[in-house]
Amino acid sequence: MMPAWFQRMNPRERILSLIVAAALFLLLNLFIWSALLGSLRRAQRDAAARKSVRAEQMVYLREKQTWEKRDEWLKKVQPPLKSPVEASTLLDEVKQIAARQNIVIENPAIGSSESTPNYQSVFASIETKSPWPPLVRFLHDVQQPESFVVFESVNLAIDSTDPAMMRGKFKIARWFAPKQ
Repeated sequence: MMPAWFQRMNPRERILSLIVAAALFLLLNLFIWSALLGSLRRAQRDAAARKSVRAEQMVYLREKQTWEKRDEWLKKVQPPLKSPVEASTLLDEVKQIAARQNIVIENPAIGSSESTPNYQSVFASIETKSPWPPLVRFLHDVQQPESFVVFESVNLAIDSTDPAMMRGKFKIARWFAPKQ
């Protein structure tokens, strides 16, 4: 019943060969199962991602009329960019709002326009020094929906010399209608 090559082995060689065969069998099974389980995990992850995208798409479809109304409103209300001088106008408006809130403006600078498919923008960079409550009112007053002003970059820190004061660095932009 046993093959001739196996019968020629002494008992120690037979045990060793069985151990090696069992180890190879286990390693092969381990490799195959890990590949199968890895494929299963990837498929589950892919299915979850697709389910998430599908849920997101369903929300967009449900809210389609809202997005269409917002798009109409933007086209009707968002002003066109007349000239790069708009940046200095933006800086003047920001300075006026800051003066109303008793906020100290340091290092004001204006920047050139940037164009994307959705908007054109001009920006002003400022640094501020003020207590926290007036700064919050300043942030609220500057960023109103009808003015199309956004804070593209905000960096706030407590003043190292006076813990009651806040230091802020802001890049404030006004978004205009995209080029036609």
